[in-house]
Amino acid sequence: LGHFLSPRQKCFLFAVQEIFGYKTQGCHKALCIAGYILSCGALLLLFYWKPEWDVWANCIPCSLEEADVVLLRTTDEFQRYTRKKVTWIDLSALPLPDGSNSECPLVADKDSVINRAAKKPQLKVRCIQVQKIRYIWDFSVKQFKRVGSLEDSNTCHSIHHKFGAGLTREDQKIRQLVCGPNAIEVEIRPIWKLLFKEILNPFYVFQAFTLTLWLSQGYIEYSVAIIVLSIISVGLTVYDLRQQSTKLHDLVEEHNKVQVTVCMKREGCKELESRYLVPGDVFLLDRKKLSLPCDAVLIDGSCVVNEGMLTGESIPVTKTPLPLTESPMPWKTHSMEDYRRHVLFCGTEVIQTKPTGRGPVRAVVLQTGFNTAKGDLVRSILYPKPMNFQLYRDAFKFIIGLSAIGVLGLIYTVCVFTYHQVSTKPVAEVVAMALLLLTVAVPPAIPAALTTGTVYAQRRLKKKKIFCITPQRINICGQINLVCFDKTGTLTEDGLDLWGVLPSEGSRFQEIHKFPSSTPLPWGPVCGAMASCHSLVVLDKKIQGDPLDLKMFEGTHWSFKAGDWKIKPAPVEGIAILHQFPFSSGLQRMSVVSQKIGEEQYDLYMKGAPEIVSSLCRQETVPADFLKELKTYTSQGFRVIALAHKVLSLGKDVDVSDLEREEAESGLVFLGLLVMENRLKQETKPVLRELAAARIRSVMVTGDNLQTAVTVARSAEMIPKASKAIIIEASEPEGSTPASIAWQLAEDSKASTDSVQNNYMNKCLDGESCNYHFAMNGKSYQVLVKHFYSLLPKILVNATVFARMSPGQKSSLVEELQKLNKNCEAPLKVCVCVGGGNASPASFFCGFQALKMAHAGISLSEQEASVASPFTSQIPNIQCVPELIREGRAALVSSFAVVKYLTLYGLIQFVGTALLFWVSLQIFGNHQYLIQDVVITLLVCLTMSLTEAYPKLAPYRPPGQLISPPLLLSVVLNVCFTVTMQTCVALLARDTQPAALVVGPAQPRAHGGFTVLSYEDTTLWPLTTINCIIVAFVFSKGKPFRKPIYTNYVFSVLLALQLAVCLFLFFADFDAVYRAGFGPSPLMLCHLTPQDVLLQNKHLWMLIKACFGYQSKSQYRKWQRMLQRDPNWPPVNTKDFAAKRMAEVYVNPSYEHGG
Repeated sequence: LGHFLSPRQKCFLFAVQEIFGYKTQGCHKALCIAGYILSCGALLLLFYWKPEWDVWANCIPCSLEEADVVLLRTTDEFQRYTRKKVTWIDLSALPLPDGSNSECPLVADKDSVINRAAKKPQLKVRCIQVQKIRYIWDFSVKQFKRVGSLEDSNTCHSIHHKFGAGLTREDQKIRQLVCGPNAIEVEIRPIWKLLFKEILNPFYVFQAFTLTLWLSQGYIEYSVAIIVLSIISVGLTVYDLRQQSTKLHDLVEEHNKVQVTVCMKREGCKELESRYLVPGDVFLLDRKKLSLPCDAVLIDGSCVVNEGMLTGESIPVTKTPLPLTESPMPWKTHSMEDYRRHVLFCGTEVIQTKPTGRGPVRAVVLQTGFNTAKGDLVRSILYPKPMNFQLYRDAFKFIIGLSAIGVLGLIYTVCVFTYHQVSTKPVAEVVAMALLLLTVAVPPAIPAALTTGTVYAQRRLKKKKIFCITPQRINICGQINLVCFDKTGTLTEDGLDLWGVLPSEGSRFQEIHKFPSSTPLPWGPVCGAMASCHSLVVLDKKIQGDPLDLKMFEGTHWSFKAGDWKIKPAPVEGIAILHQFPFSSGLQRMSVVSQKIGEEQYDLYMKGAPEIVSSLCRQETVPADFLKELKTYTSQGFRVIALAHKVLSLGKDVDVSDLEREEAESGLVFLGLLVMENRLKQETKPVLRELAAARIRSVMVTGDNLQTAVTVARSAEMIPKASKAIIIEASEPEGSTPASIAWQLAEDSKASTDSVQNNYMNKCLDGESCNYHFAMNGKSYQVLVKHFYSLLPKILVNATVFARMSPGQKSSLVEELQKLNKNCEAPLKVCVCVGGGNASPASFFCGFQALKMAHAGISLSEQEASVASPFTSQIPNIQCVPELIREGRAALVSSFAVVKYLTLYGLIQFVGTALLFWVSLQIFGNHQYLIQDVVITLLVCLTMSLTEAYPKLAPYRPPGQLISPPLLLSVVLNVCFTVTMQTCVALLARDTQPAALVVGPAQPRAHGGFTVLSYEDTTLWPLTTINCIIVAFVFSKGKPFRKPIYTNYVFSVLLALQLAVCLFLFFADFDAVYRAGFGPSPLMLCHLTPQDVLLQNKHLWMLIKACFGYQSKSQYRKWQRMLQRDPNWPPVNTKDFAAKRMAEVYVNPSYEHGG
């Protein structure tokens, strides 16, 4: 995992951060302290902003083994640094087991990292704490290793035998000290800490400097207004952060103090508070209900768990014990994807326990504290994945640019003083003037103005029952051009309706039994399978469980009475379910062992994916037309489940829980097909059409059958009728045969070159024509990633259906789609939309990762907000997707308009002030600045973003970057016009000034006798003010992303009043000063023509690009153009082989991390 990079060492922490070792030097530290004092704390503030500079200044590089400080750097595009101090844990004071000071292990488990981390004979452990997770130094491999979990290398046998009897008291004490408490502790951050963190933002520091300067020069009104606004803004932010911190603390705190019964070696069982649990402890599930305080693996007995706290869906899940086998493989590898069925996750609730004859239900603690599944969930909230908010980065660049212009203004001021040879003025006054011109160029309202668009958009979304926990992502939604939809509960209805049963007898299909029917389903093996092969439980006298199982059971008309499953018109008294082999997404099946009441015969019933179930049946019992019938129903969009049965030859008093699943689930008799109907939601087609018309690509990612998914995609018009559907089937290498990929045309693909109906659906992203769509299942996708990775981008460009996708594969797919256009000027923005109740308990953790990984994750849920998703919609259909995109586009355009307006406002004021200073060595008066800053600019910034989103989605996205030719040209042309107009007016005013005009002294902005009212002043100020108003009007363009400006009543009335007041002040005859004023120049209207006709004309820019042969540098577009020119693409009815067999195995990190 790690290697030396001389002279410093580097290794990786969970593939996210790099770590570098440093040692503190006394002389370096002394010099830094002197720097802090001499700079009056400025150097300390700089080190606060740049922790890596702090480490580099105070320390010298060294190996991690010698380091007392480590520097962590993220491996993403942001390259963020974090400083951590290396600490020591002293174990010498603990009562240690005999021989611990010699070569004997410190804890009984010889494979534990604790034995390799303890430095002997001092018995000290080096550690660091990173994002709530503790890492200890492993001397054997020279790396920091995560602690707080049982080693994954443990086999099923070792877990039973090492930990089955519990830990000794000494082991427990050592693990408690090294691993830390089993508690998910979220600190309620003190208000003063939140306040300091907020006000130490670089912009607020610059703002404080600016306001101090303005107050010292007597500009009190606006300074106070900005201070009040800043206090309100900071106060609201701190209040919001404090509320979130309190809510999260209250959410997790109640589960930190749960009483559990712990079994200890040689001491028996005793009550213990859950915070003292450590990995390896054994505890009893002896109560009917228990909120689990840790992640644990079940080793004896079974239980029913409600995982609704994590999944949002209160469906009971049956957990089974870890098998006691001699397999040498690690227990997770041995159990494959099924291992989650043995794991009890922290935060879930045990609602029923089923002990075996060997004693009460027992579990071994796997992970504690923040290492648990719930801990990971909380950590993802505390330390969210950083998003690349291009708008904020570009806005910061604008501020840097304006600051540079301000520095030029500072130099200009000194030059003007020198030119006019004003030697009598004090140096302090010259410096003050220079600094004032520096601060004029950078408007202090930029941070507040940037948030107004998202705040208003968030408020509008809330009215539409769409809730957001990360408002910054609203702007990103304006750039979305690809949406991944789940199928069941998202595109189709939540529940499945039982359509019919197609029984099989004598290797032939019989007449179908449809539902609902006046004739009840006759008793037989099919009825027995439907009545017993499920995971339903009875809680509070109500049958609960998976909706599919409920529908299937209701179709039998069975009832529950006196603890048994009963059927009224049947020759059997009832059926007892003795054992369950639970459903696994990897195995795609489940089965139960049952026994008819009063009989000795044992039956095994199975249900699952038809392809899997038929392969486990005796082939003579499978009808010859099985595949034909299966395709008949799947091609109509039905969901099909196969049923099978087997009579088990078991003796009396046998323990059915000891049965091997592979042996029991073999040689079955095929019973038939269960046909479930899953209808499209009424809103699905119109929404997909709207997205397609806006050139936003739709992709289906589901766990359902591939043929069913393709059929639903055609029904929903994701795959148009005139387009081909190409099925990709990829196979792993077998022996000497390399991995292969087959391209088969779907049977229902009859695209005609003459028929081009629904042409708007025949468009790919950004308008490229597309008459073929790829479809594949999860197995083929994984083979592509492992063996055909170079082909993957070509396929993803036109892949529309992904079926039988595991949660990890869904996360991987989102990541690969994002890579298609990474680091381009128009990156691919991916949205994921899933039904809130659709995530199964086994798949929640990786589904959560997929939602978080996407640029915009939307969960359809009745909850007001979900920690699993940035956006939660109470609208139970996909109508929320275009709504979110509309509001995102409006918010993005509003934010761009505000930034451009503030930039020009600052430059207009800067140019006016500079010219006035040049011609008369004075600046505008305080009240003149106040009108421009508060009455004009501040009110414009607060109301400009009130314009609502345009109801129709345009077939193109708004610009995603401020640093783009149209937007920059807009600012540059306006600045050029402003400079030209104001310079001409200033020169004309100076040259035509009446000689007899006398101006009395007024309150100076800068002390020392400078007059404020003058002929040039009263000429330039109205023009600059009206210029600001016109710029606000010009940058408030409505269509195609926002409604017309006149629909924003507050803003329109405000602009009209502002313009009226300015014209009144300009023409009013209050003083002799105004008699010499100039009327508004007709040239002011020149703003409108270039802005609307040239700069914001999308078609004109497209024409210019076409004339110059410009082609997008987007990697996605390059793939599209290349594939369009390739005559051999797409391949159809062919088979390709991998060039060479890849040695590595693809493992999705988030999928593996899910357990």
